[in-house]
Amino acid sequence: MARTDDTVRRSLLRRGLALEYATLGWNAAGIAVLAVAAVAARSVALAGFGLDSLIEIGASAVVVWELSGTGEERRRRALKLIGGGFALLAAYLLVQSTWVLAAGLRPHPSPLGTAWTAATAAVMLALAAGKARIGGALDNPVLRTEGRVTLVDGLLAAAVLAGLVLNSLAGWWWADPAAGYVLVAYAVREAGEVLLGGP
Repeated sequence: MARTDDTVRRSLLRRGLALEYATLGWNAAGIAVLAVAAVAARSVALAGFGLDSLIEIGASAVVVWELSGTGEERRRRALKLIGGGFALLAAYLLVQSTWVLAAGLRPHPSPLGTAWTAATAAVMLALAAGKARIGGALDNPVLRTEGRVTLVDGLLAAAVLAGLVLNSLAGWWWADPAAGYVLVAYAVREAGEVLLGGP
């Protein structure tokens, strides 16, 4: 019975690691795609979402370390770095979004950004569901928590997508920096939870 339990646990760990590696790969590709799209469209929301992808890579790396048996102290240090990254992201987006609104800068439509954020929303929601399921089966709070981060990442992709579509179809240029403010709220919350030891 114990051997069966160990076999099941190892299988679940492999699946959990596979989900994290898929998240890492997608976000690594996203940084390049979003950088090109953000510069071409002059979009603060796309630039911020690209930075969020970088932070998500760090979050996934923490889970890979934890699932591989990395020590508690190293995980705490890594989480503090992720919290600092979220704080920097919030500060950048707050300044940039406010400047764009005050100056009335109008981002261009971005077919590339629209396609990527739509795909990202679908992929992240699917990965989040898998992490919640595997994390629950393993009774692993780290994987479950990072799964919630992935869920929010998918919701953020949907928010950025909405801003891009509204700008492209209705000419609501302010929807782009407004999506940036959504990212600010998320980044501040995540920074607080990590740095202040929240849930």
